Amino acid sequence: MENIKYFIIDFDSTFTQVEALDELGDISLDGDPQKDKILKEIVELTNSGMEGKASFTQNLTRRLELLRANKRHLLPLIGRLKTKVSESVKRNREFFKDFSDNILIVSSGFKEFITPIVTEFGIKEENIYANTFVYDEQGNIIGFDKNNVLCLDKGKIQQLKALNLKGDVYVIGDGYTDYEIKEAGLANKFYAFTENVERDAVLAKAEHVAPSFDEFLYQNNLPMAISYPKNRISVLLLENIHPEALRLFKSEGYKVEVISSGLDEDELCERIKNVSILGIRSKTQLTKKVLESANKLIAVGAFCIGTNQIDLKSCLQRGVAAFNAPYSNTRSVVELAIGQIIMLYRNTIEKSNKMHQGKWDKSAKNSYEIRGKKLGIVGYGNIGSQLSVLAESMGMEVYYYDIVEKLQLGNAKKCSSLNELLSLADVISLHVDGRASNKNLIGKKEFDLMKEGVIFLNLSRGHVVDVPVLAENLKSGKILGASADVFPYEPKNNNEEFINELRGLPNVILTPHIGGSTEEAQFNIASFVPNRILDYINTGNTFQSVNFPNIQLPELNNAHRLIHLHENVPGILAQINNVLAKHNINILGQYLKTNETVGYVITDINKEYDKQVIQELKAINNTIKFRILY
Repeated sequence: MENIKYFIIDFDSTFTQVEALDELGDISLDGDPQKDKILKEIVELTNSGMEGKASFTQNLTRRLELLRANKRHLLPLIGRLKTKVSESVKRNREFFKDFSDNILIVSSGFKEFITPIVTEFGIKEENIYANTFVYDEQGNIIGFDKNNVLCLDKGKIQQLKALNLKGDVYVIGDGYTDYEIKEAGLANKFYAFTENVERDAVLAKAEHVAPSFDEFLYQNNLPMAISYPKNRISVLLLENIHPEALRLFKSEGYKVEVISSGLDEDELCERIKNVSILGIRSKTQLTKKVLESANKLIAVGAFCIGTNQIDLKSCLQRGVAAFNAPYSNTRSVVELAIGQIIMLYRNTIEKSNKMHQGKWDKSAKNSYEIRGKKLGIVGYGNIGSQLSVLAESMGMEVYYYDIVEKLQLGNAKKCSSLNELLSLADVISLHVDGRASNKNLIGKKEFDLMKEGVIFLNLSRGHVVDVPVLAENLKSGKILGASADVFPYEPKNNNEEFINELRGLPNVILTPHIGGSTEEAQFNIASFVPNRILDYINTGNTFQSVNFPNIQLPELNNAHRLIHLHENVPGILAQINNVLAKHNINILGQYLKTNETVGYVITDINKEYDKQVIQELKAINNTIKFRILY
């Protein structure tokens, strides 16, 4: 007969994210001018007790004296604690209900606030072991029941001895008193719970660490709410991605490594092993070779607009979803373009440099207004079209050319060919993507078509312009002024020298690929991309993926979601449904989207099913990737 398993769970900083008495102090001391000082002492007492550095009984007595709490404070405390339940505990509500006979809350806290919280998760009131308050006639909390062993030093040990549990005992908690149960030989294993707080004294003793309740369940082969513990998902963020991305991934429970620079192919091949999510900007190249080393990669995020640095085809073949930020930095790039057009027409940079050298050069020569000038926009996507609107509002006459039919905004006029646009524009601004066919889109022939004295901007991709030819036209005076924010080769980091033919030329604005580098844009990107990736991992949604078939899914309710990515060949959906029918599995919802390469099938099914069905679905020919969401 299999041994019964008992799960001993601490309350403060384990079941909940906080220490309840600290929160009670925040409520009971409201309005007290010494509140901050008293709370600091209470927190210090709490920490010293949890780390085994002080007498627990004396510590508890002193904390209650400092709190000056009343029974009326308990109701708002309970309301607050209900919002502070640990995220991984909330995710696994069904575990607590299903194993309610075997789960015991053993806490040095107080039943008055513990019981209302944990019973909502199905934990039985008779399985809650904690202290109780003592009140005076006015309802003031003046102490605790001293006959309860949990108010004593090593009280949890005495409580477990009294329970005399017959079976395997697993303890999970954040404090030294939880570890002592295992040290006394009363538990098979102790798990240091670190989702909310890490105590060095506890971690030094713990043989097992549980960064989340998911990990505890996973290590003990117990049913959990997600298919894989979130702390086992690792994220690698390169190239100075905004800290908001780090915060979002960490708040989800993922392990995150941050590297400020880009990595070359060999470096990335080494660093990408065991990485689940990769975040890059424009410098890092995600090649087929790198992907062959990516043994656990689920998704890649381009924290920028372009994705030409990613081998999207190879990603798709390996079941790696790719996401970018097509709109988040649009305004920033447009504002830079407008500013540069004005600066170039006024020859501002050259005059400023002279001023720094002590030279006063007051002259209107080669200095013009932008009002009435013809702006030619090559590429009328998100950036090009918004530039069109702002430029027109400043009095410019706007023309555009795009290989795809686009609806013009305002009074913008479409040109029938690139040559037409180049020959009529006073200002030419490039906003095309980085596809290989755009290499040297603007070369000698195109520069020859331009007007004398044209202003030229490239804020798109470095390789779309033949830079040496651009330099020649600047030196000859054919081009009055130019700006470049992107270059065929860009330094990997800020320590590498920038070498380019445009250096040192007059009336040329050179910027280090900062078109989207504003605080607003970087924050927006760092919010947008992670949220798309998290939505994909948590729900299967591929909306706005740049390589997967795009599909928006309803919320997953009381079901399991089977996600099947396969090569786009006939008959896969029928095979999936045949497997489900053979095992008498009821389909609650099914969604299919394909592109020319792959098919993406989402199937929501009842929670009760034979696990053999999973192996059969994985074994279907032409399957690329299969995963389950619970």
